[in-house]
Amino acid sequence: MSVHWRPPLTQLEVGVDGLKVDDVKDDTKVIIARPHHTYKDEEVPVIPPIVHSATYRVKSVQHYSDILQEGGCIYVRLNNPTCEAVECSMKILEHGAGSVTFGSGMAAITTSLLSFLKAGDHVVSSASIYSGTYDFIKNHLPQLNIEVTFVGFAIEEFEKALRPNTKVLYSESISNPRVSVLDVEAFAKLGQSRNVTTMIDATLSTPILLKPIDYGVDIVIHSGTKYLGGHSDLCAGISSARTEDQWRRVFMNRRSFGGILSPFEASLLLRGLRTLPLRMRRECENAQRLAEYLSGHPGVSTVFYPGLKDHPDHELTKRQMKGGFGAMINFDIKGGLEPAKAFVQVSPADGHR
Repeated sequence: MSVHWRPPLTQLEVGVDGLKVDDVKDDTKVIIARPHHTYKDEEVPVIPPIVHSATYRVKSVQHYSDILQEGGCIYVRLNNPTCEAVECSMKILEHGAGSVTFGSGMAAITTSLLSFLKAGDHVVSSASIYSGTYDFIKNHLPQLNIEVTFVGFAIEEFEKALRPNTKVLYSESISNPRVSVLDVEAFAKLGQSRNVTTMIDATLSTPILLKPIDYGVDIVIHSGTKYLGGHSDLCAGISSARTEDQWRRVFMNRRSFGGILSPFEASLLLRGLRTLPLRMRRECENAQRLAEYLSGHPGVSTVFYPGLKDHPDHELTKRQMKGGFGAMINFDIKGGLEPAKAFVQVSPADGHR
């Protein structure tokens, strides 16, 4: 594989019946942002097929050499047409240069971080992040002689923690679980001003509500297991890049680390993406009503939801997220642990994201 490989091109970028990317909304993009292939007109499948072949027949040695230099399918660990269909949809939704699919959100996070860090570097990360990510940054990066500093969500804390060897700023668009909201624009500007790569896990905002690349963020990561998949029946991760060079670094490391998504789960994820805009609108509406109800409930002491006007990040969220405040709610039940355990045990256990 060479540096000439590029992200897969989508039909929208080429043009679909005269339509281009900027002519349609997200609801349409998730339906028609398909890989641009050279099918005959009468052979184009309505749904991208599940291609589960591990290897591919090539026409000649020269053909094989051309694929290594310019891109194409020769082995399933390198890339896969079904995964490319997902990557095309996410690339268009994120307004990025390219996307890379993974077998889990953690595979996307670890590969993305290691694509921009090496021994002797320093990373600044929010402390209130997903526990798996926190464990990797805190316990595994130092084993590679990578220095780590944890801060809060305030941009001033990130700026104060910067060092000459800082290479990555890492955070989440909405923190899991305390539902703090990052000032994405300020975060991106800080990274650009110091020539530091910025990464955001935007799982809880999804590309329907927030497009961090539009603000200048370099790498945007999602756990496809949550809202993107939407049916609690797959495990996946996606990393999208602002530039082709950044995409290539992540893509080449996925090849080396072996974290590509299964084509079967890629097909399920593509199905989920088709209804993502509709589902996010309804989930945000439901979350807002539920948060308002809980905030007035006598058994609840505190509700953490940015859609409530008393949330410290309400105005920030209103400004940078379009179409809703997300669907993650955190609340404290009065009385401590025992009432909380009782609530969890009587709550329905068959919910879906």
